[in-house]
Amino acid sequence: MKKNHLYYAYALRIVLLDQLLKLLVHFNMQQEQEVALIGNWFKLHYTLNPGMAFGFEFGSFYGKLLLTIFRLAIILGIGWYLHKLIQRKAHKGLIWSLVLIFAGGLGNLIDSIFYGAFLGLATFDAATPWLHGQVIDMLFIDVGPIALPHWVPKFGGLTVSAPIFNIADISAFVGIVMVVILHRRFFITEEPSPSTPPPSTDLQQQPK
Repeated sequence: MKKNHLYYAYALRIVLLDQLLKLLVHFNMQQEQEVALIGNWFKLHYTLNPGMAFGFEFGSFYGKLLLTIFRLAIILGIGWYLHKLIQRKAHKGLIWSLVLIFAGGLGNLIDSIFYGAFLGLATFDAATPWLHGQVIDMLFIDVGPIALPHWVPKFGGLTVSAPIFNIADISAFVGIVMVVILHRRFFITEEPSPSTPPPSTDLQQQPK
């Protein structure tokens, strides 16, 4: 039982670390301010993301509200599935992947639910600050302009900078990559042992 609690403890640590960095950036930096950390390529860059990853949004007046509700439903589903995997002692790699995905999604969900009300970071023209908070991003690997191929949704054909992300994004991304790359190992089933051959149906001649 203690080992099962370890999974939840690590998810909580990721969420707390994500929230701590977001709050430190919010209270010590101005929006769009940039601070070099390693050379001129790894920086802190305080920005707000009103939508999903890479700036995708739901384009309606209630888009942010729907997005937050959608995120909440997904996180509840992942949490339930994670609980079931832990109960049935599934592959540890699969469980840890779900821990990372769950923690990452929960970290950004907290922003969406509470940051509008408590930090004044609601999206523009929001009917209520609750469930309309913007996600704080700050980790920026500055590799210069990136030309996107035309098949990329929304941004195809444009030249953009590298995405700015946070610890929650990294956690969810690593978990998803683990599932994609190692799914065969995670979901492999044991080969059924060969069954005992059925008894012969040949009629044996009875001695006369």
